[in-house]
Amino acid sequence: MSTNTLSTPTQSPGAPPEVATQAVRPTAWLAVVSLGLGIFTLVASEFLPASLLSPIAAELGITEGTAGQLVTATSIIGIIGGPLVVSALPRVNRRWVMAGLTTLAIVSNVLVAVSPVFGLMLASRLLLGIAISGFWAMSLAVTAQLVPADRLGRAMTVVNTGVSLATIAAVPAGAYLGELVGWRAVFLLAAAAGVLTLVAQLATLPSIPASGAPGFRTLLQTARIPVVALGVLAIILLAGGHFMGFTYLRPAFEAIDGITPSLLALLLMIFGVASFIGNMVAGPLADRRLPVLVIVAPAAIGVGTIVLALAGSSVALAAVTVFVWGVGFGAIPTMIQTWMAHVVPERLESAGGLIVAAFQIAITIGAAVGGLLVDSVGVQAALIGGGIAAVLGAGVLSSARAR
Repeated sequence: MSTNTLSTPTQSPGAPPEVATQAVRPTAWLAVVSLGLGIFTLVASEFLPASLLSPIAAELGITEGTAGQLVTATSIIGIIGGPLVVSALPRVNRRWVMAGLTTLAIVSNVLVAVSPVFGLMLASRLLLGIAISGFWAMSLAVTAQLVPADRLGRAMTVVNTGVSLATIAAVPAGAYLGELVGWRAVFLLAAAAGVLTLVAQLATLPSIPASGAPGFRTLLQTARIPVVALGVLAIILLAGGHFMGFTYLRPAFEAIDGITPSLLALLLMIFGVASFIGNMVAGPLADRRLPVLVIVAPAAIGVGTIVLALAGSSVALAAVTVFVWGVGFGAIPTMIQTWMAHVVPERLESAGGLIVAAFQIAITIGAAVGGLLVDSVGVQAALIGGGIAAVLGAGVLSSARAR
């Protein structure tokens, strides 16, 4: 297992991102892939309960709504988990931090699999929330030390591919395996996947010293930088607008005249595939045309959501617009991370923690506001409101970049 220091030279933490043009060694890309595997394992674990709610609720004697809080718990703790991990471990080698977070996810899945009561299961999922938010928060700074800055967008695409694949595969795979071996065994399989991921990380990640000044003070100082504060606001608008509509995507599809279960499944699949495509194209664009991507990706979300709200009885129009929407949102994580690396290259760990917190806040606010609009006006209002929020987010991000 590798214990060497970084094998690929990169820019100093305070250097402008544009100065680094070194080639990336294959060993560095293997390390980046191991981070993507980590993200895949963690996010897949997060979504597993969504596919297993019925058997979990039946065995524990709880409602499916209560069982659904196993997913909610990981998101809520994520608001503080990312900043907490970044700030509380100021001097620990990042190789061991990433491995430790993966280990925490393994422990969480094992505890869920053997928990006799819901309370212990819920507490175990809080551990997973810390692991997910901490791992994602650290991934930007760690990746930036593995590759030169002019390859950071592409490297983050590799890392974020784990999110795309987990989003597409976790729920159907969990449901299928749950029928075959039972829901508890599914969580044990997730733990086993975590062990394999941990082995890959220890075999490929080099020694990565902590970057930048450590601690909560640095996190707060970073948050008070005007351009960073605007970036955080932009994330909340962009991601919040997305989840304002995405949370209620199924009822939006069901409102289309002539929709059938098979067409519904097809539209959902189109969104997942489009999101994967958006993530794949985001990296090269972020490295070469970041200002363009800052406008195009949110615009795709805005156009997709608003046109979908007006699709009426046209399934074909809905398919096109949901594809555009999916591509736009698939590009957002890599775009935001690369943008932040350009803005505060010397504070990537603190920036990563703020990005994660902003995304989790956006999910919470977006789903809540969307729900109010759905209940009071209709699902079309949630889609239009989400599209407007995404476009406003693009404007804020562009103005922040200019500053």
